[in-house]
Amino acid sequence: MKQTVKVTRTTTESEMKILCDFSELSADYRAKINTPYPFLNHMIEHIAYRGGFTVETDVKLNTFVLSHVVFEDLGIAFGKALKSFVNENYKDGVIGFGNGVGIIDEAYAEAAISFEDRAYFDFENSAGEIPEMTEGVPTEDLFVFLEGVAQGAQATLHINLRKGKNAHHIFEAIYRAFGVCLKQALTCDKTRAGLTAGVAGKIDFVVE
Repeated sequence: MKQTVKVTRTTTESEMKILCDFSELSADYRAKINTPYPFLNHMIEHIAYRGGFTVETDVKLNTFVLSHVVFEDLGIAFGKALKSFVNENYKDGVIGFGNGVGIIDEAYAEAAISFEDRAYFDFENSAGEIPEMTEGVPTEDLFVFLEGVAQGAQATLHINLRKGKNAHHIFEAIYRAFGVCLKQALTCDKTRAGLTAGVAGKIDFVVE
């Protein structure tokens, strides 16, 4: 069973390297997460901690340090790593779908994902208005990262924010929930060996 995946995504704007070790959460996992944005590091930390795997990042930008570029491009690269892990290991029983809950103080969120070669991201907010900035970054970019993951992973990802008042707590709850749902989706169940997340099975295209 393949346990590590390394993805390098290069454009004229950025080079995103991400290495995931799905076998364990290393003792120094926090030190391996490096982006120009401390709050993004903190969010990836939550994913790794709740997901139970190590994420190592390396971000290079061509000229401009643009938050949208970092969040989107790194999210896509992370999604590619997740997709690679699922595709490589479904024969060994990787489940490929999962859901989870994240809470902290007043904030409560739910997340669900399914790896079926269908890129779709949906966010439902029952908590009310969220400030435009959260810990020094545009709030929309914290969703752009998750949308990038869905695109890169070709997965369906739903986030439901049930409660929350403090923006920091809101995103901690969201990213914790995402980590929990990934832990379930990336778990190996031998009774599902050879089965994909959807009944359609592996999708192939013939282009002529």
